[in-house]
Amino acid sequence: MLNGTAQPDNGLKPARPRSRGRLPGSPAFWFLIPAIFTLAAIGIYPLLLALYNSFHQYKLADLASGTPFIWFDNYIATLTDPSFWGALGRTALFLCVTLPIEVALGLFAALMLHRTTLPRMRALARVSLVIPMATTYAVVGLIGRLIFNRQFGVANYIGGLFGMPPQDWLADPTLAFVSVMIMDIWQWTPFCALILLAGLTMVPKEAEEAARLETPRWSKILWHLQRPYLLPGLTAILILRSADMLKMFDAVFTMTRGGPGTATEFISVYIQRVGFRLFDQGMASAQAILLLVLTIVLSRLYIRFVYREAA
Repeated sequence: MLNGTAQPDNGLKPARPRSRGRLPGSPAFWFLIPAIFTLAAIGIYPLLLALYNSFHQYKLADLASGTPFIWFDNYIATLTDPSFWGALGRTALFLCVTLPIEVALGLFAALMLHRTTLPRMRALARVSLVIPMATTYAVVGLIGRLIFNRQFGVANYIGGLFGMPPQDWLADPTLAFVSVMIMDIWQWTPFCALILLAGLTMVPKEAEEAARLETPRWSKILWHLQRPYLLPGLTAILILRSADMLKMFDAVFTMTRGGPGTATEFISVYIQRVGFRLFDQGMASAQAILLLVLTIVLSRLYIRFVYREAA
C-alpha cells in the first residue's frame, strides 16, 4: 500500500539480491583456486596414489614385470609381518611413555606461568618456549647426536659431574630409545605448555580468586575449576602429538637411523626402509594406509572420551 492506495498483486515476488560471493565467477572463487590446487597436489593426490599402489604389486627393482592388481595381498602380508608389529609396538611404547611426560611437564610449566605476577617474566618465558618448537626435526636429530656423543657429548659431561662413567648412548638399545625420548620431550613440552596456558587464561579470574579463598589446595582448584577449560586444549594436544609421533621420521633417522639394530626403528622408519631400501612400494603404501587408519581411530577416541567430557 502506497499513499493509502492498494497496489495490484500480479503474483510475482520481488527479486531477492543475488549473493555474488558464492558464484563461480566471483573474485572470491578465483582466489580459492590456488589453494584448491595446492591441497590437491600436496594432500589428496599422494593419498590416492598410495591407496592405488597398496592394491598393486609395485616393486621398483622389478618394474619389468609390471604392476599387477593383487587385491588385499599387501595388507595381508603387512598384518602377518612380525617386523611391522615390532615397529608398531616400539612406536606405541614411545607414544605411551613420552606423551604423558610432555603433558605433565607442560601442565606444570603452564601453571607456573599462570600464577606468576611478573609480566616481563611471562613474556620472556613464552618467547623461550617457542624456540624448541621452531627447530626443525632434522636439526633436533643433529643436536641429539652432539649431546649424546660418547667422546664430547654434554650428557656424559653432566653424568661425570655426578660420578657416572661415560655411556655410549647411541650404541646401546635402551639408551638410544631414551635419547630419542629426551629430545622429543625437549622439543614439544613447550607446545603443550602454551596450549594449556591458553586454556588457563580462559578461567574467570573472579571464580579463581573465590576458589583460592575457599581452599588453599591447588589440586582441588585444578580438578574442579580449571580442568573443564583445559580439556579442549588437551584434546588438541593428544590428537596432534599422537599423529606426529606415529609419523615421526626426520629426528629419529638423523639421530640414530633406526638403530642400534631395530631399537629406534619406529613405524615411519620401517615404512621408509620397506619402500626405499627394499623397493617395495606396494607394501609400503599398504602400511602407510594402515597407519593413517590408526591415526584416525586414535583421534576419534580422543574426541569421544576427552573432548566430550569437556562439552
